[in-house]
Amino acid sequence: MKTNKKTLNEIDTYISSFPLITQKRLSEIRLLIKQAAPAAEEIISYQMPAYKLHGMLVYFAGYKNHIGFYPTASGIKQFQLEIVAYKHSKGAVQFPINEPIPADLVARIVAFRIKENELKSLKK
Repeated sequence: MKTNKKTLNEIDTYISSFPLITQKRLSEIRLLIKQAAPAAEEIISYQMPAYKLHGMLVYFAGYKNHIGFYPTASGIKQFQLEIVAYKHSKGAVQFPINEPIPADLVARIVAFRIKENELKSLKK
């Protein structure tokens, strides 16, 4: 994964600004994304951690009671039956702070977004 020192420090700083349980969940989702997309570039975009590979892949953010995961509208639509247990919208899903991050689901969403972006880049 491409990561420049400045971005890494910005994301570490972002995560460290939250209470410990939120830091734990943010670190969990960060690791899951990095494992699913090792070639992705880790950046800050829209003031939150984000990942780019042939375009934007996913974003995540911390909140008081949940972790926001933003796999774009297509990522939500593709997995709509699997995210029904979570509060969600057209482009986001909320994972409660007091529950583990659904690792398999996050990994599959990231893999889907990678394939989607690769296909788009081939058509250009």
